[in-house]
Amino acid sequence: MTFSLEKHGIHLANVLRNPHPPVLYEAALKYEQGSAITSRGALVAMSGEKTGRSPKDKRVVDEDSTRDEVWWGPVNMKLKPHTFMINRERAIDYLNTCDRLYVIDGFAGWDEEYRIKVRIICARAYHALFMRNMLIRPTPEQLADFGEPDYVVYNGGGFPANRYTAEMTSTTCVSLSLEKQELVILGTQYAGEMKKGIFTVMNYLMPKRGVLSMHCSATEGKETGEASILFGLSGTGKTTLSADPKRYLIGDDEHCWTDKGIFNIEGGCYAKAIDLTEEAEPEIYRALGFGSILENMIYDPDTREIDFTDTSVTKNTRGSYPIEHIPSAKIPCLTGHPKNVIMLTCDAFSVLPPVAKLTPHQAEYHFISGYTAKVAGTEVGVTDPEATFSPCFGGPFLVWHPARYAELLAQKIEKHGSNVWLVNTGWSGGPFGVGKRMKLAYTRAIVDAIHSGELATIETATDPVFGFKVPLRCPGVPPALMQPRNTWEDPTAFDTTAMKLAGLFVENFKQFLTGTSDEVVQAGPQM
Repeated sequence: MTFSLEKHGIHLANVLRNPHPPVLYEAALKYEQGSAITSRGALVAMSGEKTGRSPKDKRVVDEDSTRDEVWWGPVNMKLKPHTFMINRERAIDYLNTCDRLYVIDGFAGWDEEYRIKVRIICARAYHALFMRNMLIRPTPEQLADFGEPDYVVYNGGGFPANRYTAEMTSTTCVSLSLEKQELVILGTQYAGEMKKGIFTVMNYLMPKRGVLSMHCSATEGKETGEASILFGLSGTGKTTLSADPKRYLIGDDEHCWTDKGIFNIEGGCYAKAIDLTEEAEPEIYRALGFGSILENMIYDPDTREIDFTDTSVTKNTRGSYPIEHIPSAKIPCLTGHPKNVIMLTCDAFSVLPPVAKLTPHQAEYHFISGYTAKVAGTEVGVTDPEATFSPCFGGPFLVWHPARYAELLAQKIEKHGSNVWLVNTGWSGGPFGVGKRMKLAYTRAIVDAIHSGELATIETATDPVFGFKVPLRCPGVPPALMQPRNTWEDPTAFDTTAMKLAGLFVENFKQFLTGTSDEVVQAGPQM
């Protein structure tokens, strides 16, 4: 249906509100270069020059009403209100020049007590379909009664920021005004900026209400009804491990933990697709049919079969699909309090064990630390895995200081008696370039043993450097892999690397010493 955007300063008459996928397919094929329909019905879309997020171009407006609440620094760089209005006007002026626009009105948050109404205004059918997938789709009755949105995204990504404007460092800027409740995108057509912009909003709003917003996936046992959450940065396995036919999928990436339990923020999934096969990840592979998007992927021009191994455009190939494309999805996407909290890390040093049991203080330490490796392609300029520390396993999307989220996690773990595990999906037998990536089958076996309760009954040994308890065996995993030192050809080299990684942990945690209890600090590695 056509829709008026006059209240947003946009005077274009050709505006489609919440069009269905066939309409968006037709528009993408007609107007957007590189678009195609694959043999299985998914839409191929190209994001242009930017094929990943641009965290160095993220800005938060420095406003009186929110100044004391924001964790300012390299994650949340300040932007003057005047500069934000320049960017906003630049985006609106661009949108007014387009031949057609799309509006997607939807919800963020399956729990109606906490959900927000979001409006996406964009010029590309690809962006509209992406956010139609990623937001919770309103029923016709809800859409008719939608009213005014709580947050508006002006996606002017086809037009650059003015790099000569004060505080601009490039032609890309993703700027958020918490006071005006608006997000403005310039100079990037990577769709993930919209998704993560809304996640950032929820990371601001939810802690104000005593709710923990989390960068994690969530599942529920089909027989037991017991919930689990899996923390982790992109590429650590959140989406892959949550697509488990033995469990109901609550969501693959963004959730909140309330006094009632867990709810998914999103209406869809956004899975990494590099080397995707039906044999290894059948549910995700089969989900990429009609209505889904395959982003920056190469296909056979005759058969329209996707080559999931082709990374000539980017290593950050991805698929976006509605959550109902996963047969085991539980809708509405709500569950109870998690019995198990799993922190996924991709250890490029090959020092951390495949799995370790954490005490509550260790859980808070490792949550604040958020150690993993950046996976190639996830961010602009990252071509190989790099060791990094991302607070709360979602540093780029936090608004409050990490201690705020860690305190909420500790309170909820203690109140509900959740078990906490650290699972390494990274390297074994030597660091990146020497060892090999942990087999997915082994990680799945570990997660299965966690869910069954068997892993909690197995004898453990205390890691001499990190202090956590390491199970000595796990069904389906070669015993030698459980102790990483045993997998190295040179144990002395392992000891040296372990101390190096421990030193990185200690150095990184110095920034969090103020406001963190001695018990939590002492729960880290002992040098």
